[in-house]
Amino acid sequence: MSCVPFIQLTCPLEGTPLRAQGSNWRCASGHSFDVAREGYIHLLPVQNKRSLDPGDNKPMVAARRSFLNAGHYQPIAEAVSRLTLQDLATDRPYACLDAGCGEGYYLRQLQAAASTQSVSLEVLGLDISKWAIQAAAKQDKETHCTWVVGSNANIPAPPHSMDRLLCLFGFPVYSEFLRVLKPKGRLIQVDATQQHLKELREVIYPVLKEKPHAEPKIPEGFALLSSDCLEYELNLTQAETIAQLLAMTPHLYRATAEGRARAAALTTLSTQVSVVIRCFERQ
Repeated sequence: MSCVPFIQLTCPLEGTPLRAQGSNWRCASGHSFDVAREGYIHLLPVQNKRSLDPGDNKPMVAARRSFLNAGHYQPIAEAVSRLTLQDLATDRPYACLDAGCGEGYYLRQLQAAASTQSVSLEVLGLDISKWAIQAAAKQDKETHCTWVVGSNANIPAPPHSMDRLLCLFGFPVYSEFLRVLKPKGRLIQVDATQQHLKELREVIYPVLKEKPHAEPKIPEGFALLSSDCLEYELNLTQAETIAQLLAMTPHLYRATAEGRARAAALTTLSTQVSVVIRCFERQ
């Protein structure tokens, strides 16, 4: 058993079912959405865009692809896969959405783990960046996911259609997550802690502004099943890899030109990866 496409897509304009017809998808009202040459579907209407090219741009996606494929965040992927597959049987398929999937790294790792455990997944990768979804579709040799350009604020899936939902370093929209998850469905969320990449941030910023620690609130409609901190040392020995890491973070744009120049001058970097991985269950 392995991953297969998720096909219960809905029209982003009306929320009604979409049906595949050759090289496009249509709803009953006649709205039509083409399948791109790379195999993904664009379900982000122009009126729902906040910019002409929302999400990560092409260079950022390329940097993330190279960095992640080198295995630097492999421990995170393994932890996410374990939580996602936990308590799943092998006698039926389960629907899984990665909300903010980027170039698909974590879904590819999940597919490998699911195959090892003989778990069948119907997989949907969703991202607001056209470049990220394009890269994910191009790299999809085994997962056979459905890759969609779309927004977490308007997930193109029916109510109560998902068994598992991933939100990794992303922008959670809990009302939508609550809508598409089945009762007892699980949300796996990964967020950076204040210690995450601290040594890199110390290079970029003259003074680090630490926010007072506060326990994150449990989203309405969910129960917290687990919360664990994952930390390890990341040792980078090439300027190109350090630049790729910076390009994956919001610090690329938040930093001053001087801060970015200091980071660009680095040829080695030892920094701490520190994330919290939480698992919620829909009530």
